[in-house]
Amino acid sequence: MSTPPSPLRIVLVDDERMVRTALRAILSSEPDLEVVGEAGSGAEAVPVVRDLRPDVVLMDVRMPEVDGIRATERILGTVPDPPRVIVVTTFENDSYVYDALRAGASGFLLKRARAAELVQAVRVVARSDSLLFPAAVRALAAEHAAARGPDREATARVLRERLSEREAVVLRLMTDGLSNSEIAARMAVGPATVKTHVGAVLTKLGVRDRTQAVIAAYESGFVTPG
Repeated sequence: MSTPPSPLRIVLVDDERMVRTALRAILSSEPDLEVVGEAGSGAEAVPVVRDLRPDVVLMDVRMPEVDGIRATERILGTVPDPPRVIVVTTFENDSYVYDALRAGASGFLLKRARAAELVQAVRVVARSDSLLFPAAVRALAAEHAAARGPDREATARVLRERLSEREAVVLRLMTDGLSNSEIAARMAVGPATVKTHVGAVLTKLGVRDRTQAVIAAYESGFVTPG
């Protein structure tokens, strides 16, 4: 009999204790998820994550003193083999959310999300083979990217020169929100081939996951809204 996989380890970061309690209750009810720790501020989050080494961090984006953006930057910049970060927000078009994604967060979740959406978000981000809420990420990128990406034409040209023809196709399909299996079906290749192409795209763009790849594609002008 095979040993079941270990539960995904989660740390909750929010300055409101009631929010952390509600999140813990929802996540702890799932057999494949385990809340291993909490932090009540962005400053407290870094040592907690360093000590507990979770797979996923749920990070409130708006906190006093050290907000979720700075905390995400510190975690990803100082913790070895850092976790995936999901920022939690009240408004999906908040510029804070886009800044958090640019800082390295793998996705975002609305505070009004249903329990099933919360659980699924953690699982999707941990797997990292598809984009969390792709339509919302594309809408954010379309709204904010043009103002953040200087010299877009030159950067887009560099991207086109750096990526192979197949890698460019994969990046465009990633920005459409397709998972690895969906990209494989669209391109009529095996999932292992797609995984290799995705890895090459992330390396050439110098980004950690597909969320940052989508942002880079929009900010460079490689992909344009519409």
